[in-house]
Amino acid sequence: MQDLLGFVFAGLALTGSPGPNTLSLAAVGAAYGFRRGILYMAGLFVGMLIVMAVIATGVGGLMLTVPGVAPLVTALAAVYFLYLAFKIATAPPIDAPDRERRAPSFQGGVFLSLVNPKAYAAMAALFSGFQLFSASTELDLTAKIIALGAIIALVNALWLSAGSALTALFRDPTASRAINIGFAVLLLASLAFAVLI
Repeated sequence: MQDLLGFVFAGLALTGSPGPNTLSLAAVGAAYGFRRGILYMAGLFVGMLIVMAVIATGVGGLMLTVPGVAPLVTALAAVYFLYLAFKIATAPPIDAPDRERRAPSFQGGVFLSLVNPKAYAAMAALFSGFQLFSASTELDLTAKIIALGAIIALVNALWLSAGSALTALFRDPTASRAINIGFAVLLLASLAFAVLI
């Protein structure tokens, strides 16, 4: 039980702390509202499940031993983060007539999780740092994935809700632009921080 509690607390700390996924969720919630951010949130969740599978099976470590893969993944991540930051920074105010501009998609959420360096580092730390079931590796990995899935779903909903609580500020075009640009800068800073650690 003590290992499970430690795992849950570490999971909350690592997945709930500001990073590319969580900050992008708050930004999407603020710029587009909770309802329009649900598909993106679902994509982030599915992407994290894939990241967990990659880490749990050891495929991530094998992939990074192939020459050229790490720089390619870093370049893809940088390009997508720049695109997402631009999309957030230029999102129109909530009441603007061209409000039908699409919020980030399910596929975009999956992709962000897959290229998020913090996601791999957090999952590697959680999967290697705790043992929930010593008798069975399969049971241990399954329990970790289920527990982390629940934690990530909760954390993501909270970040999206926190961002969407700011939507009232987005009715004023000047405040909307300033907040959008602020979120875009924070998103890029979180990427830079995740790459440096």
